[in-house]
Order: sequence, then structure tokens, then C-alpha cells
Amino acid sequence: MSIALVILAAGKGTRMESDLPKVLHQIAGAPMLWHAMRAGAALEPERTVVVAGHGFDTVAAAARDYDPDVTVVEQAEQLGTGHAVSQALPALEGFEGDVVVLYGDTPFISEDTLEAMRAARASHDVVVLGFEAADPARYGRLVMAGDDLVKIVEFKDATDEERAITLCNSGVIAADAGLLTALLGKVGNDNASGEYYLTDVPGLARAEGHSATVVRCPEAETLGVNSRADLAFAEAAFQTAARAALLDQGVTLQAPDTVQLGWDTAVGRDAEIEPYVVFAPGVTIESGARIRAFSHLEGCHVSRGAVVGPYARLRPGAELAEDVHVGNFVEIKNAQLHEGAKANHLTYIGDAEIGAKTNIGAGTITCNYDGVFKHRTIIGKNAFIGSDTMLVAPVTVGDGAMTGSGSTITADVPAGALALARGKQEIKPGFATKLMNMLRAKKAKQQQAQG
Repeated sequence: MSIALVILAAGKGTRMESDLPKVLHQIAGAPMLWHAMRAGAALEPERTVVVAGHGFDTVAAAARDYDPDVTVVEQAEQLGTGHAVSQALPALEGFEGDVVVLYGDTPFISEDTLEAMRAARASHDVVVLGFEAADPARYGRLVMAGDDLVKIVEFKDATDEERAITLCNSGVIAADAGLLTALLGKVGNDNASGEYYLTDVPGLARAEGHSATVVRCPEAETLGVNSRADLAFAEAAFQTAARAALLDQGVTLQAPDTVQLGWDTAVGRDAEIEPYVVFAPGVTIESGARIRAFSHLEGCHVSRGAVVGPYARLRPGAELAEDVHVGNFVEIKNAQLHEGAKANHLTYIGDAEIGAKTNIGAGTITCNYDGVFKHRTIIGKNAFIGSDTMLVAPVTVGDGAMTGSGSTITADVPAGALALARGKQEIKPGFATKLMNMLRAKKAKQQQAQG
């Protein structure tokens, strides 16, 4: 059965106290909306429709950043979840299959749960995702008769008996597109909020002889984010689960609670992560690599056997091949370091390519920016770059070449050559003593005048 996703992302999120639309607040370095879109993508949907409202342009841009093929529609007035799904229906015209409704501020629905909902659709016309709430609070209640869902009752409209039910509604629903369209046309707004509830759909379905049921999931999957406190809780929940998953996959985390993972961090088995490492989005660490303490990685790839840090920074476009060493206070940006290359101390390598087994001395900088354009530095294999070398790009240093410490290299260095570019040292005997005596005398005179 083909699947279409409808992701509701129109809410302003007043309790977030932010100008940013709620669904664009980040968990593990990615907007909540992306988490919801990634969850739904596990169903391999034929169509994906995001319903945006507040901050429509920014939400639409974020959705398209994740999936350029997504359709984004506007809910100009927020008149309830039923009304929101109705705004997506024109984008589903001609679609034959199931519609699954997800929420941009509910980022943790799992692939297994969505597959269970897909399976339940084989025997029921409408499937709702529910959970047993530790504290039902103000959730909508799922009224059951055996395995059949009789209706969903919003807390505001529930009787005392219905409020005693602990099986609660997540809001996620799956139904045939044609049936859902027909039922949404019959949803009214005669309720305490004057809104069109998507939750009316199961009751309307049963009234017409259709079947409805509930698939249950852990409450943690249904976590909704409505405030900064919720966002912090969601971040902590994500990190705890992601760390546990890495440990289960054979990754060594010396101090798991100190490691901050990105939403898409990928780490191979037998890799080792020391304390206080931060992974921003877009990082892949291969098996057997070691990331040492207090390093920050983003948008980079670290190959087998490489060592990074401590106190290293890998920025987007950093590509480290096998057995590369990047040491303390070294920053790599948009640069490729080939097998066995080393940059162990106090160095910036940006917009560059470093050949195999080349050694980059301490304090080396690739001067890649002229104030307008970025330029590239290319260093061959088995080269030796002396400490405190300034490589003024664009420049090429050939295989096996060397630069003298303290050199400023502005022209290409041929293979096997030694480049020296520094001022001639002069010795002035006794001058340091004379200078210090003069300065001390001047200081003493100043102190005498002041006292």
C-alpha cells in the first residue's frame, strides 16, 4: 500500500517565547521538523506534505532543505488539527493509498511504531497511535471496547469517567486517503475550543460502519515539545538514547554523559570517544578511529585508525583518511588529509589538500582568504612543513618538499625542494643589556616622580 505523509507544523509555539516557529527549534543540531520528517521517511512515502502556518516561509525553506520534493501548504488560520489536515488534501489529489498524519513537534516516533501502524491498517480502516500515560494530565483519552477504538475524547470535553482512562492519544493517525477525505468533510467544531478536531475521525468512521483500533507505543516516543523546558528534556532524552545505541553497537564512550551527539552522528564499532566531545550534524567516524577529549566535530569524515584531538576542531568539509593524526588546537576546514598525514599542534588547515605521510609543523597556517575569495593550498606526499610556516594560497608544495620554520611561502615549491622565506638574523652584541638598563632607568624615574 502506498503511503502519503502529512506533517502538521503550523503552530506558533507561544510557550516557547520565541520569534522562531516552534518546529524549527533544534534537537541534536536539527530542527524538530527534520526529526519528524526522518521518522516518516522510514515508510518510504510516495508523497510528503508539510502543513505550515506561523513563519510559513522559514518553515517551508527548512522542510525543503531536508527534502526538496516535499510539498508545503499553508494553514492561514489555525482552526484545529482536522482543519490543518484538510489543507493538505488538495496536494493529495489523485493519490490512492494510506495517509499517515505526524506532528512536527513530536520528533521521536520510531520506525517500528510506524511499521506497526502500517500492519494494523490491514485489518482496520482507521489506526490511531496511543500510549499509557504515567500522568494523563490534559491528554485526549482513547475510549476502547476490546481492540476497537470507540472514540477519542479531548480532555476539555471528557466526563470524569473518561478522564480516569490512562490510554491517551498521541495525535498520530493512519487511514485510507479517500476515507480520511470523506470523514474530514463531516468534522464539526461544536466543542469547547470551537476547533475542527482530527480526533473526531475515528468516531465518525465507526458511526459509518468502519473499524478503528489503537497501536500502542512507549510514552517517550510521543513526547511533544511546547516549551523551552520540554525542548531541554527532549534534547536530554535524545542524547541518552543515542549514546546507548552507540554503546550497543560496539563504540567505546569513556564518559557517555559528557558526549554530545548530533542527530545524524554515525560511529563505527571499536571507535573510541573520550570525554567532552561534541558532534554537530554531518559527522561520520569509521571503525577504530579515536576522538580525544574536548574536540568539536561538524560536517566531517574521520577514517579508520585516525586520531583527532584533544582540543581539535573539525569543520565542514574536513576529510581525514586512514591513520591521520590531528592534534591539540588544530582546526581543519574544507580540507583533505591523505593517509598518514599529521598536523599535531596549533595549526589551521583550510581549503587545502595534504598528501600522504606529510608532516605539518606546529603553528602552520594556510592563508586561504584574501578578503573576498577563498584560495586553495595543495601539499604533496611526504612533504615536511616547518613550524610557523605561512602558506599564502593559492600555492602548491610538491612531493617530498620542505619549508623552513618561520617561512612565508607565496610561490609554488617544486618537488624535493627546500623553501626558505624569512628575514636574515642579525646579532648586536651587548644591545639587549643596554636596552634593558635604559628601560629600567626610565621606569625608576617614572616611579620617583609619582611617589
